[in-house]
Amino acid sequence: MTVVPRSSVPRRLWQAALPTAFVLVAAACGGSGDAASRNAGAPGAGDPLFPRLGNGGYDVRHYGLTLDYDPEDNRLEATAVITSRATQDLGAFNLDLKGLTVRSAKVDGRPARTARKGSELTVTPRASITKGHEFETVVVYGGKPKEIKDENGDVAEGWVETDDGAVGLGQPTGSMAWFPGNHHPSDKASYDFTVTVPKGYTAVANGELQRQQAKGDRTTFTWHNAEPMASYLASVAVSPFKITTTRAGDLPVYIATHPEEAAATPRLVKLLPEAIAWASELFGPYPFSSAGAVVDHNPYIDYALETQTKPYFDSAPDDVTVVHEVVHQWFGNSVSPRTWRDMWLNESFAAYAEWLWEEKHGGRSAQRIFEDYYAGKDPLSEGIWAFPPSDPAPATVSDPPVYGRGAMVLHKLRRAVGDETFFETVRAWASEHRHGNADTAEFERFWQERTGKNLGGVFGPWLHGHGRPDRP
Repeated sequence: MTVVPRSSVPRRLWQAALPTAFVLVAAACGGSGDAASRNAGAPGAGDPLFPRLGNGGYDVRHYGLTLDYDPEDNRLEATAVITSRATQDLGAFNLDLKGLTVRSAKVDGRPARTARKGSELTVTPRASITKGHEFETVVVYGGKPKEIKDENGDVAEGWVETDDGAVGLGQPTGSMAWFPGNHHPSDKASYDFTVTVPKGYTAVANGELQRQQAKGDRTTFTWHNAEPMASYLASVAVSPFKITTTRAGDLPVYIATHPEEAAATPRLVKLLPEAIAWASELFGPYPFSSAGAVVDHNPYIDYALETQTKPYFDSAPDDVTVVHEVVHQWFGNSVSPRTWRDMWLNESFAAYAEWLWEEKHGGRSAQRIFEDYYAGKDPLSEGIWAFPPSDPAPATVSDPPVYGRGAMVLHKLRRAVGDETFFETVRAWASEHRHGNADTAEFERFWQERTGKNLGGVFGPWLHGHGRPDRP
């Protein structure tokens, strides 16, 4: 797992975060001058868009989440076991958790003190944790998890109730609504989920189903996700799903479909293996141990999300939406953004894959789609010149320039280096950053060095420039 060391967080951002950490730890410890205050991990990872998201001072290795959920009253009782390695001496550290009630906390088996301020949970262990030590944090918590609205206040994430269940969705900040953690994409970890729900419901999570066990009027589903995963890609969906299993080559494929969307199942059984095989030829081997999809009947959101191994669809998706989320398994899930400003590295590849899929299936060529975007003739081109793909704001991180104009950057690279070099370089990028993180500057250096070409004429106006570039 490649993680941004907390020591590499920009100094000005880290220092700006420290005073808040001191206040939180002082509240937990009863003073401002003790060792805990002096050795507090920062209550933010220094993200340029969401500076308070994530935390400093440690690297999470594994999450073990035990969830008991009752859809009838939207009540969750849970335990999170978080295995981490300290990247500095720690007298206290922070976890992101929004809402819910913390019942207790332990660090390495000993009771720990906690303090809350907003979405920051400060944990103060009895003894300081030394740099390099691997430690275990156990948080027992519960209550009624809630939705989190995006910066514009109109898109729901977090814990979203449906008419007959719920789903946990985390992009970009929603995962803190249902489990405590280091909720920044730079800190990836493996996961185990043990989810208990009423009989008749199915709980679907990332990875592979290890066990399903009924006891009385409750059923427990145990899921294991071995590969590193950013917390925003973690998901649990609870509903009376109908389950279909198949294979894509050697990969097990698990499809959960809401009964109201049953017509989607036969198409997905055919489409998922086809899309995975096609994408594997273009981008290299599929990066995970399993694949699948969750097709819900959710009137409270209107988007799909690339939740790892099983993309989540609010309703029956069309083919290009499935392709988009499948390709995210390479770009976004395996190669994850180092900060949220690097979101275009996820969405450009998924959007460009839609162009390639259309071309493969007898529609417009990728060049024709590029021309239509440039001329404003494609409906999805609206708003693509509002800002550079490399410079979104918190409220615009999922806006058209990140998607459509990002795809145009990739097409310009393809034209600049030729098809053979383009796809070789794409595969090398996916392979060398597999299960890690990357940022925009690294992407530019990689392409310059691998192709041996000066690509400033692409990156300057198309990736970083303001307004519509002049045609070459």
